Amino acid sequence: MRIVSLVPAATEIVWALGATDQLVAVTHDDDFPAAIHRLPRITRSTIPAGASAREIDAHVREAGARGESTFHLDEQALRDARPDVILGQTLCAVCAVTLDRIPASLARQPEVVPLTASSIEGMFDDIRRVATALHREGDADRLVDELRGRLARVAQRVAGLRRPRVACLEWLDPLFNGGHWVPEQVRIAGGEDVLGTAGARSREIAWHEVVAGRPEIVIAMPCGWDASRAAREAEALGRIGAARIVGVDGAAYFSRPGPRLVDGTELLASIFHPDAVSPPEGAMAVAV
Repeated sequence: MRIVSLVPAATEIVWALGATDQLVAVTHDDDFPAAIHRLPRITRSTIPAGASAREIDAHVREAGARGESTFHLDEQALRDARPDVILGQTLCAVCAVTLDRIPASLARQPEVVPLTASSIEGMFDDIRRVATALHREGDADRLVDELRGRLARVAQRVAGLRRPRVACLEWLDPLFNGGHWVPEQVRIAGGEDVLGTAGARSREIAWHEVVAGRPEIVIAMPCGWDASRAAREAEALGRIGAARIVGVDGAAYFSRPGPRLVDGTELLASIFHPDAVSPPEGAMAVAV
């Protein structure tokens, strides 16, 4: 079976299901697992390399106003990949290739599988949807059971502990709160999200909203950036009361609705309650 992934979360689901060897093409944004680095890339970004947070936001807004995307699909590369299955998303039309951009004139019609998660439970549904297309239902059962078990262990370890007030920032210039599944991650990890509502989209927020939330911990998780850059960018925020500010890898653990959302939950729990929970292997939290 030849699989094309049009969104990194789908690629990571395929990896977690043990089918990485069946991937034949991925997006330019894919960076995990390591095995995908040898695969053809069938998308490109119109955002210039090295753009600042404010410049990236401007590009995204301008593309959205034109009804366009900052991600462009290479239709010829897609045809050359000869996919049996295409995995894509419907959540963000500006920052990723959505399934409605797949050309109708492919030589053979692949099975198109939409990823629609806006919650952790929705991510589990996406895993099962992908697994059905790949005929790996048993693998999905084992994977989802394992992920649920890890979340339950985190919740058990932080049960009864004081919940710190937490502000999660998905973008820093302008400010956006962490939406969709992020408030769930915070709750399971033993914190109280003072800016977000579980299942709701992230939204642009004003500085006074962050201050009014009286956060004790601020998590900088800019979409697409690693922990070190998140921390560097967060330095420009200045002090937020007495809050501790921490940069984390948004791309790995918070922006993509794939299995590593569970790693992100474990990482948050290790920040909120370091004596109760250890961070997942390889995950970083960089203090500002």
